Amino acid sequence: MKRKVDMTLVTTTLICLLPIVLALVLYNKLPNQIAIHWDSAGSPDNFAPKVTAIWGLPVLMAGIHIFTYFMIQNDPKKANVSSVLKQLGKWIIPIMSVILVPVTLFKAIGYNIPIQILAPVMVGVILIVCGNYLPKCKQNYTVGIKLSWTLNSKENWNKTHHMAGYLWVVGGICIVIGSFLNMNWIPILLIVIAVIAGVPLMYSYSLYKKGM
Repeated sequence: MKRKVDMTLVTTTLICLLPIVLALVLYNKLPNQIAIHWDSAGSPDNFAPKVTAIWGLPVLMAGIHIFTYFMIQNDPKKANVSSVLKQLGKWIIPIMSVILVPVTLFKAIGYNIPIQILAPVMVGVILIVCGNYLPKCKQNYTVGIKLSWTLNSKENWNKTHHMAGYLWVVGGICIVIGSFLNMNWIPILLIVIAVIAGVPLMYSYSLYKKGM
């Protein structure tokens, strides 16, 4: 039996690799060492050889994307995942690849792009979108807050995800606002991550102890 080609997977993977074309166009303008990481002030603090950056970053993005896509498509309970979150999971890495890799290349040739604002804003927006749709996710093994207590109880799952949805939206807004303030936004990011991960975990556990 002939297996049908998943054109969405093919398309999204090619999008992940698309920045390679831009890199080849800019190749002669790029320095031998390219910054691939920046601190909270936007100063580069990690570099990679030009060839590694050109090929490695898009290929890494493609690899992460294929793994994520495979996990979503092969979840036995994938029908329970919010359609928006399912599509976000399939497209988020390709979108990040065509934004972040070109930004990396343009910064390498001298463009003044505020990466210290762009990166946290992207994280904040993703949290806001996910938070809006978390309450619509039913029990599954790929998307959501997958704890032993939430996977064991539908009521626990639903209550935890409704509460977490509000937290993620508020957390995302805090990160977006913090990125535009003239301050170190990394502590804000770490605090928000600790809250949106830790509070739902403790809440879910408290529900479990109550028999939910």
